[in-house]
Order: sequence, then structure tokens, then C-alpha cells
Amino acid sequence: MSSNSQGELKRPGTADPPAVRIALITIALMFVALFIFIPVIAVFTEALKKGLGAYIAAIVDPEARAAIRLTLMTAAIAVPLNVTFGIAASWAIARFDFPGKQTLLTLIDIPFSVSPVIAGMLFVLLLGVRAPLGGWLADHGIRIIFAEPGIVLATIFVTFPFAARELIPIMQAVGSEEEEAAVVLGAGGWQMFFRVTLPNVKWGLLYGMVLCNARAMGEFGAVSVVSGHIRGHTNTMPLYIEILYNDYQFAAAFAVSSLLTLLAIATLIAKYYLERRVVPVKHEQEDLAVKVAA
Repeated sequence: MSSNSQGELKRPGTADPPAVRIALITIALMFVALFIFIPVIAVFTEALKKGLGAYIAAIVDPEARAAIRLTLMTAAIAVPLNVTFGIAASWAIARFDFPGKQTLLTLIDIPFSVSPVIAGMLFVLLLGVRAPLGGWLADHGIRIIFAEPGIVLATIFVTFPFAARELIPIMQAVGSEEEEAAVVLGAGGWQMFFRVTLPNVKWGLLYGMVLCNARAMGEFGAVSVVSGHIRGHTNTMPLYIEILYNDYQFAAAFAVSSLLTLLAIATLIAKYYLERRVVPVKHEQEDLAVKVAA
């Protein structure tokens, strides 16, 4: 900020007028209130509309408990597998040059560009009882489609880019100098990974896990296609909410929705905390990479 001859502060040429700033902030707050705060308040209002007793009854209903169990189980399987894939893929892409590297990066982004419904249809075509592979598995007592394994597979497919896409730029920014120094000092492969690599990427890894978990618990399209909507068996929380809503059980539908909303709020809190840790780390790593290159 500069000053003129009378000591008055001049507004920088790139600064917006106060009216513009107020207008932009007002528009942003209106959109947040309209599309986030009001719907969230409406969910909890409708969930408790018939009283706390009806709310608890909807949550402890056997079908609701089965949906909650399946949702948590699916996330508990999909997230660790995707984190393992993300670590392996980011390590390979950031540390090695090999034929097909760009192809691998493109394949990682496929779930971002393919509709989840299409992904679910592909699993049905490949693993359904009428498909050669699915029929062979069914003959041997292994059912994938319209069963829990199909839900897990569909969830893994739609969520596997999150951890990898968060870790790849961090590993590229960190570089391999510290790892090479650890090897020179006599560290083994696993020692290097747990004492050097993992501490350098831990916040990005946790951030990717949070995003992956949020998508796994809220996935609807692909899971809807492969689940078969078997009550008490293959309905996750989003599918069960749809069934309740279509059956005009609005209070129960909003009660289960409130659980997903609470999970989403917890995810946002974790995401906010991790973003505050990841962004400074990324800047420090980029500055370090620039200094090393210089």
C-alpha cells in the first residue's frame, strides 16, 4: 500500500471497490445458505418432526441397521484398498519412468469421467449370472452381482482415484533425495518407506483417505445398479433412504439422511483440518524442490 504527498493511503490498482467486494460476499453467502445451510436444517427438522422416539425407532430398525452396517463395511474395505493402490501408483509415477506412464495416469482418472451408472452396468455385463465369468462364479457358489461383493467392487471403482490423485503431486514435489540419502546410510526398503516416505506424505495420505471415505459412504449410482435393492441385505444407506422416500416414510428417510449428513459434516471438519496441514506442506515441498533444482 503506497501513500501520496498528504500522507493518505492509496488503494492498489488491483483492489476491488468496496461495493464489488460486498456484492461478491453477499452472493457467495446467499448461495451457501440456499444450497447448504437451508437443506441441512431441513433434513434435521424433518427427521425430528415426529419426535425423538420416532427418530430413534427409524435408526434402530433392522433394515436401517443392516444398511448402516453394509455402508460402513463397504467403506472399511474400499478405503484401505484404494489407499494401498494410491501409494503404489504414486510411488511408481513419481519415482520411475516407464512405458505407459501417461496411460496409467489417464486410467486413474477414468472414474472421474465415466458415469457411475455406466460403471455399474459394466460390472453387471462382466460379472452377472448371464455373463461367462459371472456364470462360472455362480456355478461355484460365488455371487458378485446383487450381493455384497458387487457393492464393494463398484465402490472401489468409483473411489480409487482419490488417494492416488492426492499423493502423486506430493511425491513429485518431495522428490527422492531424502530416500536416496536414507538408502546410502544403510536403511532398508521398508525402513525408508516408514521413516522417510510416509512422514513426508502423511497429511496428503490422510486427506485422500477422507475424500475416498466420503465418496464411498455416499455413492449411489454404481451401487444402485449392482445391488438389486434387496431389503436388509444389499441396501446401503443412500439406497435405503430412496426406498423409504418412495414408500412415503418421509420421517424415517430423513432420519437416516441425518446420519449421512452428520458423517458428511465430520468429513468436512476433517477435510478442513487436513487442508490446513496439506497446503503449507505442499508449499514447503515446492520451495524445496525449486531450491534443489537451482
